Amino acid sequence: MTTVTTSARASARDWLGMGVLVLPALLASMDLSVLFMASPWISADLAPTASQHLWIMDIYGFMMAGLLITMGSVGDRIGRRKLLMIGAVAFGAASLLAAFATSPGMLIAARALLGVGGATLAPSTLSLIRGMFHDENQRRTAVGIWTGAFTGGLAVGPIIGGLLLEHFHWGSVFLINVPVMVLLLIVAPLVIGEARDPHPGRFDLFSAVLSLAAVLPVIYGIKKIAEDGAHWTFIASIAAGVIVGGIFVRRQRTATSPMIDVRLFARPALSGAIIANAIVVFATAGMGLLSATFMQTVLGFGPFPAALWMLPTVAGSFIGVAIASVLAPMIRPAILVATGLLTAAVGFAAVAFMTPASHVGLLIAAYSVLTLGVGMTATMVTSLVLTTAPPEKAGAASALAETSSEFGGAIGIATLGTLAGTIYQNTMAANPGAGATPGAAADTIGAAVSTAQDLPREIAVPLLRQAFDAYTNGFTTAASVGAVVLALAAIGVGLALRQVSAGQVASAGEQS
Repeated sequence: MTTVTTSARASARDWLGMGVLVLPALLASMDLSVLFMASPWISADLAPTASQHLWIMDIYGFMMAGLLITMGSVGDRIGRRKLLMIGAVAFGAASLLAAFATSPGMLIAARALLGVGGATLAPSTLSLIRGMFHDENQRRTAVGIWTGAFTGGLAVGPIIGGLLLEHFHWGSVFLINVPVMVLLLIVAPLVIGEARDPHPGRFDLFSAVLSLAAVLPVIYGIKKIAEDGAHWTFIASIAAGVIVGGIFVRRQRTATSPMIDVRLFARPALSGAIIANAIVVFATAGMGLLSATFMQTVLGFGPFPAALWMLPTVAGSFIGVAIASVLAPMIRPAILVATGLLTAAVGFAAVAFMTPASHVGLLIAAYSVLTLGVGMTATMVTSLVLTTAPPEKAGAASALAETSSEFGGAIGIATLGTLAGTIYQNTMAANPGAGATPGAAADTIGAAVSTAQDLPREIAVPLLRQAFDAYTNGFTTAASVGAVVLALAAIGVGLALRQVSAGQVASAGEQS
């Protein structure tokens, strides 16, 4: 293995800049999950339909997934720090709009704009880290810290949301973004240097349009099939997205200045890492929404107690990051990544045993095992993506890692959330135990709890019992699906990475 000279080591200013870059990474991922605790409150206040409710939750991730590759390429050209600053302004403004939304449509639009802002923040942070840390060990540590912030943000989001909801309106979960973005705008120019591709070539606007047009129809089609069944129009939407994706890949092969060097996907280290990243976030984000809702409705916890109970899940994520960082130089990536995925699968399997009468400790223990596996997996796959790509393409490579995360998270919320919601609705419709179940109560669990508060006790109690059983059925079914997906992914990704050694990954990073 190549010995890295002292001159390549990062300075104190670089580490301070690293601390600044952790903040937008934390917020970008936190906004995928911060609404989990606010979900019942939003349902009661804005009265969204089941479909609108899911759009509120996952449009943010969809927009990020569709724009990350474009924004990563833009950052390589105009400067990654400059793009970070632009993203901070956009993210802060969209947060203000979301905080004061007065209708489901307005909140959906604000979340979409947040996704646009997040798409500029996320690849900028990781690509800047790639350029700041040239020593392989220091880079692995920095990536581990960043990964801990990003994956931890998914777990921290519900906790922060719960703490705020205990005292403030649900819009406060967005307002916390604003002071952090202001701080970023002030401090980033002082401690973070500019970085860009010295020979970027001309920006390909048509490729940017193609990347968005490929991602969004696929996501829309999957979401609608999960909601309404396999109608031919939804299948056509997915097919159209796949066709556009093929055109995008073909253009990248022939373009003089491609947004992504698609030849990188021939490397098992990158392709296996991208798949693992998408799958682990798919499962985690989808289960995070369902778990937070389960705690506040079925188990009856308020936002603040629920937030406190969620703290061990954050510790699980950071312990997983630490384990992967320590073992990475000694153990092959295939073993570490597969172990992380299997660990997360065990956590999901344990969640599947929950009942309305279960103690919350069972859910937290299971979810902590899940986040432990996620932390292990995310650290390794992010390092693999960064060390595979050349430094001048750090923005595009970071965008690939982020795109797989956001795409997986958005699909996870849509698929697992829709699966659980559909089972809930079907169960309520098939078993109208309380007589004529109020229409809204049969749509979402949050609406059922809100409706029961205004009903006589002899009607409210059977209604809630019926609703809790229905939601638990959907919740545990989604957990079982997540366990199977992660177990299969562990086998597939382990095989994809079987030829990659820790030494090869380090060498790739040093040679690039």
